[in-house]
Amino acid sequence: MFGTFVKELRARQRLGLREFCLEHGHDPSNWSKIERGILHPPRDEQVLRVWAGQLGLTPGSDDWLRFFEYAAVDAGRIPDNILQDEKLAENLPVFFRTLSGQKPSREEMEKLIEIIKGTGRA
Repeated sequence: MFGTFVKELRARQRLGLREFCLEHGHDPSNWSKIERGILHPPRDEQVLRVWAGQLGLTPGSDDWLRFFEYAAVDAGRIPDNILQDEKLAENLPVFFRTLSGQKPSREEMEKLIEIIKGTGRA
């Protein structure tokens, strides 16, 4: 997800890979690997902030948030905004049980769906 999104952001600037890398001091080979999902995004938030700025993202915008969410997920972490949402975080075990093939109760599923939709009564 992260690599594809980064590539889309670079394309929005109408910059080729080499041109973008030359302008911002990145190695084209490594940047290409990031865009293709071969290399994981960096974990360092400061590096990600610099990259977000280079890709033309405005702090707090939807694309800014998506950029950091995709970076977290592709690095194998749960995005901070999900962990900070108490209702959502307390239902993560149900979500992970579902992913691992264990069937949650109907009540657990309905509660999780409500939270995801933003109508949570949890």
